[in-house]
Amino acid sequence: MTADRRAVLRTAAKLAALTAAGGFLTGCGSGAPRRADPGSLAVHPGNVDPQHTTDPAWNGGEGPASPDPGAPQPTTTAAPDATTAPPAPPVLPPLAPGTPLEVAYGPRTGKNVALTFHGSGDPKLATALLEVAEQRGAKLTVMAVGSWLDQQPQMARRILDAGHELGNHTQNHLNISAMGPDQARAEIAQCAERLQRLTGSIGRWFRPSAAQYATPMVREQAKAVGYEHVLSFDVDPRDYADPSAAELQRRVLNSVRGGSVVALHMGHQCTVDALPGILDGLAKSGLSPVTASQLCA
Repeated sequence: MTADRRAVLRTAAKLAALTAAGGFLTGCGSGAPRRADPGSLAVHPGNVDPQHTTDPAWNGGEGPASPDPGAPQPTTTAAPDATTAPPAPPVLPPLAPGTPLEVAYGPRTGKNVALTFHGSGDPKLATALLEVAEQRGAKLTVMAVGSWLDQQPQMARRILDAGHELGNHTQNHLNISAMGPDQARAEIAQCAERLQRLTGSIGRWFRPSAAQYATPMVREQAKAVGYEHVLSFDVDPRDYADPSAAELQRRVLNSVRGGSVVALHMGHQCTVDALPGILDGLAKSGLSPVTASQLCA
């Protein structure tokens, strides 16, 4: 090979590397603007276990607030190859005028409800739960924990491709209310980065970890990351305590009404077992499970 030929090949290789790096940075930095319309869908503290707001150690039933040193450490998902097109972001309906910064329930006069799930735990249980919902035409909202997405990156597209919605539930599911602003922002931003990389969007909703409502500091940090809306809930059947399927069904169906946002968890067999009866009970009451965005559209 001639010296001129080798020089041309070296130059082409450098240009290709620079182009690839620029394309990846553009994909990570892109994102659609979020809409903030404070107003009518007011936060309401009814039907809430007081433990959620009075016990600083509460962790939503998803394990201890401190990492277990004996547990497997999360593995970071490799970045997509620069030659691969970034995933198309999900198309979300516009929110209704007056949607507040923090939503605990939707319009009470409607017949829609939102079943929301903390995304963590055994992916087989998560998949089984999604399949139950899909068999009955129900749409769910999964608030994913970032470390779960590190371990189970395939679940992000699995959720979205079936028409469900995906949101941010922090990176490590620690007590975000007890953190300083910088640490709280990092917890939100790290999960947002996983969502962006895996789905093309950070999602519309943020939900604080180990708390029902976001403090002003947490709302400020979420907004800095790109989340104009926090998703709370008004029905908490405490499935993280693993009641029987029949008891879990009773708790949900006795508390839910039009506009409710129900907080449930993936990774619990009782929730998978109870979901068919919950969906049947909602149908008998004329209530339809939709995504959080559809509830507030």
